[in-house]
Amino acid sequence: MLDYDFMRTAFLAAFLVAIVCGPVGWFLVLRGQTFASHALSHVGFAGATGALLVGVSPLAGLSTGALVAGILMGFAGDRVAGRDVMIGLVLSVTMGAGALFLHFLTQSASAATALLFGDILGISKGMLGWLALLSVGCLLALGIMARPLLFASLQPELAEAKGVPMRLLDVLFLALVALATAECAQITGVLLVFTLMVAPAATVLRLGVAPLAGLMLSALLALCEAWGGLVLSWQTDYPTSFWIAALGGIGFVAAGLFSRFVMRQTT
Repeated sequence: MLDYDFMRTAFLAAFLVAIVCGPVGWFLVLRGQTFASHALSHVGFAGATGALLVGVSPLAGLSTGALVAGILMGFAGDRVAGRDVMIGLVLSVTMGAGALFLHFLTQSASAATALLFGDILGISKGMLGWLALLSVGCLLALGIMARPLLFASLQPELAEAKGVPMRLLDVLFLALVALATAECAQITGVLLVFTLMVAPAATVLRLGVAPLAGLMLSALLALCEAWGGLVLSWQTDYPTSFWIAALGGIGFVAAGLFSRFVMRQTT
């Protein structure tokens, strides 16, 4: 399998994406903002298709669209909380705009499939370089804001009383989520971002481990699911995104069963 250059590139891309999506997803689940990654991926879809239409890299369009949306969501704060109808309408409009942009593309079918469900086996060396740059930037940013972000996530009232800039932290974190979502979409597509952004982190949080261990374990689990999806895809010829989603679901269920077993043993 690793004799092929495109497979080696796919494994490297999966590594770069997983080590970012795991920790960012851990904070995302902890803060109860899992819907944000899904929303940002849909908005980014319109940006990616618009970029394809004008001859620009879809990663650039996806990143820009998601980043702008993430910053706006951060500034909006609680004003958009609970407005499911409004958020759903915005997502529908952006997906519709993406479909319109694809209508004007001659390669619409292949482009739509790659954007919606990912195309990890088609990642080029140039794209790999951009993914590496995004990964380094995201990890550095997360390392800088990790302590105040954890404080604000666990005890928001106390953090605000201590002078933690909550609104700025929200904006910066959602901007980080936007970039991580843009990376993840290169592997899973915009419709299956939950598979690497949420599933590993939710699985780890069910185990109740300490924050630092949780961040590291989330990255490791995301990596195992991504690499496992590639291996199973090679063996079965089924889509990689399907196997990543399946492994994420299996891991989440297994963690729940394990937690229940431990609780029964301790009571």
